[in-house]
Amino acid sequence: MDKDTINILCKHYGLNKNVIEFVNSKEKLILDKFNYINKIKEYNQYKIIKSMQDAKLSSTDFNWTTGYGYGDIGRDKVEEIYSLVFNAEDALVRPTIVSGTHAITLTLAGLLRPGDEFISITGTPYDTLLKVIGVKGDQKGTFLDYSIKYNEIPLINDSINVEETIKNISNNTKLLLIQRSTGYSDRKAIPMDEMERAIKEIKKIYKNIIIMVDNCYGEFTEKKEPTDVGADIMAGSLIKNPGGGIALTGGYIVGKSELVEQVANRSTAPGLGKDCGLTFGTTRSTLQGLFLAPHVVSEAIKGALLVGIVYKELGFEIVPEIDDVRSDIIQAVKLRSPDRVVEFCKGVQKAAVVDSYVTPLPWDMPGYEDKVIMAAGGFIDGSSIELSADGPMREPFFAYYQGGLTYEHCKLGVINSLNNLYNNNLIDKNKLTY
Repeated sequence: MDKDTINILCKHYGLNKNVIEFVNSKEKLILDKFNYINKIKEYNQYKIIKSMQDAKLSSTDFNWTTGYGYGDIGRDKVEEIYSLVFNAEDALVRPTIVSGTHAITLTLAGLLRPGDEFISITGTPYDTLLKVIGVKGDQKGTFLDYSIKYNEIPLINDSINVEETIKNISNNTKLLLIQRSTGYSDRKAIPMDEMERAIKEIKKIYKNIIIMVDNCYGEFTEKKEPTDVGADIMAGSLIKNPGGGIALTGGYIVGKSELVEQVANRSTAPGLGKDCGLTFGTTRSTLQGLFLAPHVVSEAIKGALLVGIVYKELGFEIVPEIDDVRSDIIQAVKLRSPDRVVEFCKGVQKAAVVDSYVTPLPWDMPGYEDKVIMAAGGFIDGSSIELSADGPMREPFFAYYQGGLTYEHCKLGVINSLNNLYNNNLIDKNKLTY
């Protein structure tokens, strides 16, 4: 960052020059890691291009129908491309899937029956899924209400405890759930080599058990995806990584064709399955977002590294560590106080291009047990592949930073967040050396 840029930031954003210089100095410590990130981006970019070419994507595929959606060639082409990109037999990609939680819930509901059990083998799932299962909250229509049993196996040293998982599988166990991302926890995302190891060991003994992956925040962070390493089915959101900041809404499910068919029957009705359902003209933005996704994800990971090194150098614990393999776009920072979490998120909000003037505050967000603060000002409402940060108001007070369509925007978010902590005397200013 040159002097002109620094002066503009100080003048137009009211940022402290010491904060900017500190971030610039710490940025130099991670620049060598950008080459590795670029290699992953390049690999995934060519994979997506080849998938679109193999599917013979045509300009006419961007047309769409009305009514039931019969003969929606754009919808069918999107799903063919997703199956190719993720090395899966089939895919269900729909704008009517409203979130990652919805995609995961739809998949579980399509595959599980009363009396079946599923086990989360990566510990406690993300907060919103706990209410879906029925172990938190007082919602009606949960899995427990439908006599679907639930169990969970904690991770051991951030690794899947295969031995304990195998011990807990019973005759009623139909599905094992792996949450790839850190979620609202203090553990790293599950890397693909670790996931592959666990799946192979489990499948040696239980060949027919379904292994499902919650792939939210993880797409294109590595060269391989869960369906490359043995997962039977996985689900995610289009307003996270694979939407590239362009997809307007939606979610996806990819995997074995017989499993995707069951989920499709749940999404519409048995007998209708994938043959119905409008795309509402979203085909172009869905595919354009997918095309851009590897580049956007690489920018977000670079931004996550910058957040990590800046706050680590200030003495805060971070997850993952700077040298860890990254398998999602999230950088968690253990801020240790609610005031720091709030000011961190307020700073990120100030860097937004949409709603930058809004002040985020903790609130009772639907689907969450604790109050949650969310900083988000994206072109797509709620898009967490765009610059955003959030965290639940509970011990030990982590802030979870993710997204950023460009690295420069990520950097502004980091500077703003630190500037807020600096101005409110929430950091040790003696450590702000460069």
